Amino acid sequence: MSERHGRTSRHTLDPAAYRCTTLAAQLADEAVEYVRKMALSDDGGGYLGAARKFAAFADRQLGDAAVTARLDDDRIDLPEVIHEWETALRQEYGLRSGQPYRLVSTVLTLIAQRGHRDQAVPERLRRRAAAPPIFPAPKSTPLDEFSNAERIDLRDAARRRVRELEERLEHGRRLLETGRDSREYGWRELPNLLWAAREGLLTTTALEANLPRKPKWWPASLREAGLGRRALVTAIGGMLFPTEIDLMAFRVLLLLGMADTTPEELLDLTLPDIEDTGEGVRVVQCKARARRVRADLHPAASGGGAWDVPGLLRRLLAATATTREAFPTAGPRLFLSAELNNRTGQLAARPATFTRGRRRFTHWIAAQDDGAGRPLAISLPHDARRLRKTAKTARAAALGGTVSDLAGDDHHVEVFRGHYAHGTTAHLMAGRTIARAQQWVFQQALDKPLFIDAEAEKQLAEPETAKAAGLSEDQARDMLAGGLDMGLAHCRDPYDSPFTTGSQPCHAAPAMCMLCRNAVVFTSQLPRLLMLADHIETMRTRLEPPRWQVLWGRQAAALTELFTEYAEYIPAARQEIEDQRLTLHLPLGLRTEYDR
Repeated sequence: MSERHGRTSRHTLDPAAYRCTTLAAQLADEAVEYVRKMALSDDGGGYLGAARKFAAFADRQLGDAAVTARLDDDRIDLPEVIHEWETALRQEYGLRSGQPYRLVSTVLTLIAQRGHRDQAVPERLRRRAAAPPIFPAPKSTPLDEFSNAERIDLRDAARRRVRELEERLEHGRRLLETGRDSREYGWRELPNLLWAAREGLLTTTALEANLPRKPKWWPASLREAGLGRRALVTAIGGMLFPTEIDLMAFRVLLLLGMADTTPEELLDLTLPDIEDTGEGVRVVQCKARARRVRADLHPAASGGGAWDVPGLLRRLLAATATTREAFPTAGPRLFLSAELNNRTGQLAARPATFTRGRRRFTHWIAAQDDGAGRPLAISLPHDARRLRKTAKTARAAALGGTVSDLAGDDHHVEVFRGHYAHGTTAHLMAGRTIARAQQWVFQQALDKPLFIDAEAEKQLAEPETAKAAGLSEDQARDMLAGGLDMGLAHCRDPYDSPFTTGSQPCHAAPAMCMLCRNAVVFTSQLPRLLMLADHIETMRTRLEPPRWQVLWGRQAAALTELFTEYAEYIPAARQEIEDQRLTLHLPLGLRTEYDR
């Protein structure tokens, strides 16, 4: 069994339900063992589900022969059955679904585990279990964050909905103060119906028994609340208890304010997870996927902010207080809603999931306006995970620091690169940072690189030739020995870079060598520079023109000037590239920062 969002799920696999009884039982045993060994948080629902699906397919595929199928016997060619299953799953779920990969990987994991413990498992089945599924998991496009204008629109719309909810609940509570027992004082007064709702007595059956059959004969106050028994129960419940779609506004604001919290972590919060420290709110969060529990302190804004995280949590708890009083057994979830149960005709409380019916994020967005009556224009997809990315990139924009600064305490740098650094905001920030750095370089690089042809290079060891080239004897000797080769050109002194302070080694080579006064180019290095020029032209086709100009424009111009000035050397350099099949080797950091 597993518990999620206040609901308990039971996971079972009955081997007797399949003709391949032995195979199903063995897979079930392995699933139980694997879940126990790995301490999985869902109690193995996914593993038992995959085993059930494979067993059902084996029944259909093998027919009467399924009774002999088992993991420790080779009378049935199970690798071939797995192959056919993969093909069938591909047809069932489609090319873009990741479900076939997940199901097959799960079953292969269970078979591999059996193979480690049982020497009777055939070698061919062991090899198949050790190999990956034949169809790889589809690559998904990472979500981009919302634009800053969209973020502001969502924030403002959510704040309007919170204010409207609080006004509605306050109105309902004032009416409730005058309400009396509807069984004794009647069902035709709105305050009495609110009293009945709080006491759990308000149902469509009770209204049918105590109100006229047609709404036109109801009192005006009831007709204004809702025409029809279900509509009236829903409206009265909404005056006391927030609905799931009401709570979406708090969810939006909290995800925008808690950059280190995922939608799943926020949804799983309970009242014991939240502690008021006096200086703010301490929130304990559990990331099931990483099996990590952490506590984050959200300090209160000066003056006790109404829209910071502590203020939002206080307002959310106040909004759901009546719900918790009226439904004491509903559980401690932070997001607790109460709505009409259409089957029973009465109000019921349950933890919000924001996935049922028309209660998703996209439905909430569709119901919002910009404050002037115009619908919100929010880019697709309407995925709540984009709210977190928006919060993190907004923090990154505020910090304006390095990647390690932007990753924060909850991510490794590589995780941030893979999941957040691809976003529009991060790219714009990177472009601005590179542009500022290059502009500073351009201002410092007053001289262009020095070119030394092959004849001069032969005589460079002589002090007079080195002096004529503006080099010291040590510099000339080190260059000839390759000790000052920076990858594309030589450098007079890597510790005297025009764009590195404090006598630190140059960090901009080889990206900026062609714009540096310290660079010295030998004839033998022209093939490298030609390949760099080709690489830059390739990037022209991959990057948007403004971005290419910012990253590579000045380097391309400097290379063109060099090739034009020493055009007689270029054909031989091109021929050397072709004859020796040379390739360009750029540092990983250069490709990462400039070619994305």
